[in-house]
Amino acid sequence: MQTTSDGPVGITAYAEKFTPDVLLSAPRRSSAVPDPSGKYAVYTVSTYSFESHDKTSEIRVIDLASGQSRLVTNDKSASEPNWLGDATGLLWLKEGEKGATDLVVGSVDKTGESYVAGTLSGSISNVKLESLGPGKIGIAFTGKAWPNGTLYNKEQEPKRYTSARLYDQTMVRHWDQYVTPQKNAIWYGVLSASHGKWSLRCPWNALEGTGLESPIPTFGGKDDFDISTSGLVFVAKDPELKQAFNTKGNFYSLPIPDFLHKSTWKPQKLELEALQGAASSPAFSPDGESAAFLQMAQNGYESDRNRVVHIPSIQRMHESGDPSAVARVVTIKEQDTAWDRSPGSVTFSPDGTMLLVVVEDQGDDVLFKIHLTASSVGHPHAVTGPGAISDVQPLRTGSNELFISSTNLVDNSVYTIVDPARPAEARTVSSNSRNGASFGLSSEQVSDIWFKGAGDYQVHALVVKPSNFSEDQTYPLAYLIHGGPQVCPMDTNPLTRNLLTPIIQGAWTRSWSTRWNPAVFAEQGYVVVCPNPTGSTGYGQAFTDAITESWGGLPYEDLVNGFVYIKEHLAYVDTDRAVALGASYGGYMMNWFQGHPLGRAFKALVCHDGVFSMANQMSSDEQWFPNHDQGGPYWKSGEMWEKWNPARFSGNWSTPMLVIHNELDYRLPISEGLAMFNVLQERGIESRFLTFSDENHWVLKEENSLVWHTVVLNWINKFVGLPPYKDEEALGVETAG
Repeated sequence: MQTTSDGPVGITAYAEKFTPDVLLSAPRRSSAVPDPSGKYAVYTVSTYSFESHDKTSEIRVIDLASGQSRLVTNDKSASEPNWLGDATGLLWLKEGEKGATDLVVGSVDKTGESYVAGTLSGSISNVKLESLGPGKIGIAFTGKAWPNGTLYNKEQEPKRYTSARLYDQTMVRHWDQYVTPQKNAIWYGVLSASHGKWSLRCPWNALEGTGLESPIPTFGGKDDFDISTSGLVFVAKDPELKQAFNTKGNFYSLPIPDFLHKSTWKPQKLELEALQGAASSPAFSPDGESAAFLQMAQNGYESDRNRVVHIPSIQRMHESGDPSAVARVVTIKEQDTAWDRSPGSVTFSPDGTMLLVVVEDQGDDVLFKIHLTASSVGHPHAVTGPGAISDVQPLRTGSNELFISSTNLVDNSVYTIVDPARPAEARTVSSNSRNGASFGLSSEQVSDIWFKGAGDYQVHALVVKPSNFSEDQTYPLAYLIHGGPQVCPMDTNPLTRNLLTPIIQGAWTRSWSTRWNPAVFAEQGYVVVCPNPTGSTGYGQAFTDAITESWGGLPYEDLVNGFVYIKEHLAYVDTDRAVALGASYGGYMMNWFQGHPLGRAFKALVCHDGVFSMANQMSSDEQWFPNHDQGGPYWKSGEMWEKWNPARFSGNWSTPMLVIHNELDYRLPISEGLAMFNVLQERGIESRFLTFSDENHWVLKEENSLVWHTVVLNWINKFVGLPPYKDEEALGVETAG
């Protein structure tokens, strides 16, 4: 499947069957950004070929009226296109020589013609632009900084004669990297036009000498800062607290008079006494006079409900002796009841009269509008329906219409135009897979079930059937358990989104994934059930909170009830041929299944980067997570840690299991997977161990991902009577032992 140089946008070939090869080689589109006139939208698309073992990358524009696509550049080192003030000019990044980054200016109308507007001495990303008047554009971007505040360049590091690292405080390592002295920072400067060409002037490090780091590692990006004619707003972790044990962040504002000169101000912190948790999603209003951001109440609890904070006047915040007196927490009510959903992002409507929030809601990531009122009380109104929002942009200057990028369970990229005043009249501009048809998929394959949970509540699950499904046949069950077990913030990028991680996704939603994609399993011949048990996000904060000190309690009982419901109510599912799979907390649940009766209901299990020994979570990077969920650190709440410890029940293990654990997983170190495999082998249980030396908590590289899918599918298919997917040795898998 390939994109054309010019012509209809989207996937141009049709797959006979949706397989891992099709999933991983399908063109991956980024979110798109319209130009100020609303005529075009620019995006990137990358495609991997298993024949050439190489990836192509393009910057393209789509004509929003005709749906036709046009190539801007196919330079593989080009990325992050931005509109440069009008409907034709573009600015993008290009990898330069010796670790530098070039700012390249091109045009929609003159493909192949471009020039370098400036070169930065290191690697940068997350570019944002803001018009400052004729011939003058403010620019901000992020990159790592040396301790002295200059832009870091890995290729300029002095030669070291030892591999030693010495730490005086946590974190030692985070996600998949050891923490180094270089920290994330935000730079700003000016692009000036002269004699028909743009050039970069005076980039300044906004965080130099402050001790602050933004974007927040590891996944912070454009959503951690914003710029306007007023200056810069951003969020950062509280530098006074030990990072591994605290989530507390703060909102900061830095006035920048002209972007050309270094601001004489220091970033001003806004701290609200009632909100002591993680801060995220700072955004300016379109006129730059006000701002909004999200913050949680509890420090140390990453799944707390996000509150919306509105700052009516950034100027008054700086002039006030008490910045907190200027800000107000927006009270969101559904009729007369407080809204119990947790926004994942916030921005302003193009006219500045409404806040737009993306919220996880019962299996969908939905855009809601909230009108700003003098009383700070707002009511949410849905703007979008089923699916998962990836990005929201103004369609054009002077209009309140929105351009929305999204995904769903059968389509990896959809572009839509919607007017918040008339959401029912939304118009699809482009569907990358033609509503799933290019993959051989259909929305008719996706449905919902609700079943009684462990208490007085209902549990939701998504169901994905094979494309050739017939009510007259029965199909084996693939029971997919998500990770988390609960979290916010969301990852709204469809290129990186993963449904089974401990920091990004706390529920199964109708969103596309290049890793845990339910349709891949369905097209092998399974009915796939994706339950959202206690602890999942999107069903109210009380439901999310209820997993605390109950890791193997309420969620396990919910999942038992779900299995019983499937057996009694879904006649087309053969529960005598059932398999279960999970990653992270879902992997924990695979181990919990093994030690408890539900484990005997499955022919085989798959545990990806899961928890085996609760005590070993003390070697994880983010210690606030187990400390909160188990009621405190191990030396204070050891009884709770041990109560939900899967290793205690390893004497009951008997179900065949595939264990997957990666070398660079610092969230749940590889010793967890090795311990599982050792137990399985010593007990004589049929088992396999798969590991990747260059992958973290996820498997990201296409060739590795194809191996992952092949080994997983071959394993489960073997136990339910389905044919293997493909030969593992042909993919270069090294089998030892």
